[in-house]
Amino acid sequence: MTPETIAMIYSYTALAVGIILAAAGLGSALGWGMICSKYLEGIARQPEMRPQLMGQMLFTGGLMEAFPMIVLGMAMWFVFANPFIGAFENLVK
Repeated sequence: MTPETIAMIYSYTALAVGIILAAAGLGSALGWGMICSKYLEGIARQPEMRPQLMGQMLFTGGLMEAFPMIVLGMAMWFVFANPFIGAFENLVK
């Protein structure tokens, strides 16, 4: 296994991690936009439901924010404990 091969595996992993994090951020941003728009729609239809809708919006938004953090943890695992290096070593031997 040459150093160039190891560098290539690390560079492809870093590129994939960047794409994964960008997709998670975009998904979270779109999710927040949809949550807030539906919250405003609900207030426009029934203004007296505002406190209940706000609680539900914040709860759902918290779940929406947890998704990128989970993805970030998985991405850091790929960066710092790259499983592809060990798999490639086993494949070459």
